[in-house]
Amino acid sequence: MRDLSINQNNLYLLLPSKLSWMACQLAEAKNISIAEAIQKIYSSELYQRLEIESTKLWHWGPLALYEELEEEQALACNR
Repeated sequence: MRDLSINQNNLYLLLPSKLSWMACQLAEAKNISIAEAIQKIYSSELYQRLEIESTKLWHWGPLALYEELEEEQALACNR
């Protein structure tokens, strides 16, 4: 029987679909290119936490992750 659990070694397989949806939404909302949106996502604190399996953020849907990213960016602007 194969081990189908999510762990740090296979988490990377789940992220692209969530991130692609987020990038499209961010690009549309901010009127930026997909490349710029992807860069914003990959440089975010959210992504740093998302790529750590133990945070369990990978359980979140793309909409919840996008909203978290928006909150993070709003807080950064207010600093």
